[in-house]
Amino acid sequence: MTTRHAISAGRAAPLGATFDGEGVNFAVFSAHATRMVLCLFGEDGREVQRLDLPERDGDVWHGYIAGLRPGQHYGYRAHGPYAPHEGHRFNPNKLLVDPYARALTGHPVWHDALYGYDPARGDLSFSTADSAPYVPRAAVVDPAFSWGADRPPETPVEDSVIYEAHVKGLTRLHPAATPRGKFLGLASDPMLEHLTRLGVTAVELLPVQAFVDDKFLHDKGLTNYWGYQTLGFFAPDPRYLQAGDISEFQQMVARLHAAGIEVILDVVYNHTCEGDERGPTLAFRGLDNASYYRLAPDRRHYVNDTGTGNTVNVDHPMVLRMIMDSLRYWVEVMHVDGFRFDLCATLGRTATGFDPGASFFDAIRQDPVLTRVKLIAEPWDVGPGGYQLGAFPPPFLEWNDRYRDTVRAFWRGDAGQAPRLADRLTGSARQFDHSGRPATSSVNLVTAHDGFTLADVVSYARRHNEANGEGNRDGHGENVSDNMGVEGPTADPAIRAARARRVRNMLATLLLSQGTPMLLAGDEIGNTQSGNNNAYAQDNEIGWVGWDAPDMGLAGFVAALVAFRKAHPILRQKRFLHARERAVDGLPDLFWWREDGAEMTPADWQDGGRRVLCVEKRTAAGTPAYAALETALFLVFNAGPEVRVTLPACPQARRWVCRIDTSASDPAVDRPAAGAVACPAEAVLAFVLEPAP
Repeated sequence: MTTRHAISAGRAAPLGATFDGEGVNFAVFSAHATRMVLCLFGEDGREVQRLDLPERDGDVWHGYIAGLRPGQHYGYRAHGPYAPHEGHRFNPNKLLVDPYARALTGHPVWHDALYGYDPARGDLSFSTADSAPYVPRAAVVDPAFSWGADRPPETPVEDSVIYEAHVKGLTRLHPAATPRGKFLGLASDPMLEHLTRLGVTAVELLPVQAFVDDKFLHDKGLTNYWGYQTLGFFAPDPRYLQAGDISEFQQMVARLHAAGIEVILDVVYNHTCEGDERGPTLAFRGLDNASYYRLAPDRRHYVNDTGTGNTVNVDHPMVLRMIMDSLRYWVEVMHVDGFRFDLCATLGRTATGFDPGASFFDAIRQDPVLTRVKLIAEPWDVGPGGYQLGAFPPPFLEWNDRYRDTVRAFWRGDAGQAPRLADRLTGSARQFDHSGRPATSSVNLVTAHDGFTLADVVSYARRHNEANGEGNRDGHGENVSDNMGVEGPTADPAIRAARARRVRNMLATLLLSQGTPMLLAGDEIGNTQSGNNNAYAQDNEIGWVGWDAPDMGLAGFVAALVAFRKAHPILRQKRFLHARERAVDGLPDLFWWREDGAEMTPADWQDGGRRVLCVEKRTAAGTPAYAALETALFLVFNAGPEVRVTLPACPQARRWVCRIDTSASDPAVDRPAAGAVACPAEAVLAFVLEPAP
């Protein structure tokens, strides 16, 4: 092997491969390695040079190569003990991806050489096969980008409407978005026009950090479509780049920002793609298994609170540093506006269980960069005591699955849902009204990537995941869904009309609730996954949003609801509303009414057959008056037959005007009303207290 470059000491910070204009500094962490070798590759993918990193400061190995330029491909080989029972799995025959790599050349090619052991002999054996031909190389990049006048929209949380989307899935079938399935396609003019027409304020992207297609999926001819198997926490996944340049991601962000839309990333720091002791050695395991992962008492096996085979050891200071460095990189260099943390309960685990004061949360909360972006927790994992809805510290928001299930159950007609829906409509105070947390802490959703689409919630009573190749045993077994009489598609006009109305009712409920609403991409045009409620492996027409016959009438309906929410600050209040306990102008700010105009009694709340909920909302105590022309909203949620509802009495020179009616495909109406009014069967009505003419 011919030597082409000389290496000098360099420096221990920053970690990763850093181009300074004259050369590249390499720095990588390993507490237990005995030797760290930098491998350089030519453009043809062949390894051309190996250089020992000459210096070690603490647990950081480093070196500097003058004259090296961006575009150079590299990897590491780590020497040290191969002692699984002691937690060590070093194997210098395995090429390792730099955890701080800003770009990768591709994805692993599944081969037995990827394993640190001989698959025929088990994980205690030692593999001498060279994995370099099958492992993607890291690439040195200069992430500098001409941002011009780019400014983050900094949309207040209370004004946010989040749109969860998959980079490829949203655009792959769109007839006009180009390049389809790529970052730039998501920010193409047709997509920007659609998003701005809806009125959403942020796109929340399923994982875009470099990830791996699981071997068991590869063996079945499937891929990891969703991306929850991270290999590189700093590198955009190559599959979403048109020309392989990370600036494409930056261009996407800049274009979305110019349209007033924030970018939130779904990030997976709770586990990696390397799985358990039977998994491949691609990066972290080979660099320092005992530091990067939480190990079982026998040290050979892994703690598996994530259900994926391994759990990242966030308690280790250098692992926590990697996560924090990654988050800051995406904010400062890539200009993203927030993060949704997958299985966030895992990140708060300590030796004694979940702790809202864990080091991860403390690090986030003191960080001057990260405290100015949006932070959203998925508040559970599969480990003991893993369900932690409402337990996260401010400023975290949380996905609220109880909101989802309650809204679906109420509109399905399940018994006893009225008091539950009342709580959800007012910010799920039972979970979130503590520790100074605002009502916006609840991220309200009726659908997400994990589960049925909204069209499928009203079309299927059971899951249909046969295409996943797991015998239809994967995915949620209980979806709180209803096929309305026929499983799947139907030509019956009555069933189709009933389904469409229920979709409208759930969307209206979502956008009329306190909290932070989140829409699933495609729901606004009637997208279906044909009953698949776990499309994680369906990188095809099942998982992609269908644009061949979009229901643009429904999209207009959603846009009208979003516009109504934006026009009425009462719906966006951060303070929790309280009946009788607080007062504005001597009046409570929350009233629960019966259909006959009387206040709800304990007996009414305990009536399991109650299908109608009427609420009057005012401005919360201590909240400045938002608009002189608005003093209250009166909302009716009727999951039963047509009923007459008595409107609350109006102050002098005021009148009630019905502005939303979901019994029609166009919700926007202008219908002054007084006294007892007819509320159509299975409908939502929204009345605004306005000045009388």
